[in-house]
Amino acid sequence: MFSFRKSPEMPAPGAALPGRAQPIPTAKAHFINGHALKGPYPEGMQTAMFGLGCFWGAERKFWELEEGIHITAVGYTGGETLNPTYEEVCSGHTGHNEVVFVVFDPRKVSYEQLLKTFWESHDPTQGMRQGNDVGTQYRSGVYTFSPEQRQAAEASRSMYNAALKSKGLGAITTEIIDAPGFYFAEDYHQQYLAKNPMGYCGLGGTGVSCPIGTGVAAH
Repeated sequence: MFSFRKSPEMPAPGAALPGRAQPIPTAKAHFINGHALKGPYPEGMQTAMFGLGCFWGAERKFWELEEGIHITAVGYTGGETLNPTYEEVCSGHTGHNEVVFVVFDPRKVSYEQLLKTFWESHDPTQGMRQGNDVGTQYRSGVYTFSPEQRQAAEASRSMYNAALKSKGLGAITTEIIDAPGFYFAEDYHQQYLAKNPMGYCGLGGTGVSCPIGTGVAAH
């Protein structure tokens, strides 16, 4: 039997829970706008993915942008376990992070605007935690889908690091890596705070503005 005691450290290579071959069931449509959660997505859309603490509140930060956001979804990435469940991820024995997957129209909202929302919506200096939420699944991360996204993410990290330092805050611990596989979370987690407006949200930003451009490139 596997121990489900929460771990604040990433599992050793090869020590993660095995998971399962089949995806776990999730919602078919976005609760707010009705768009198909798993697609197909309209031509011209791009994808982005961020980890910034408990994914209930994190997802809301992105669907509230509205303009140019086709869908948001929550799920798991960055670990070894195949098709993990929420309970497995919360155990700390999968290596996965709780993340928000965003499908957006770059003609209406820029990737830089998404990065600005990401940085300002949480405290990226806390390592394997976010406020009172402690564990590997709460780490700060940007998971990029192109070299351009990677470059923009790394540039924004440098800018925000300098802004935080000027306010006497610590160094950013955010991981920026090429996007690993994404697993959609269970149905009840999708758009959770739209379904449960009084539900828990433990997110808290630093109060420091991120000095990044938010203009939409002309097409």
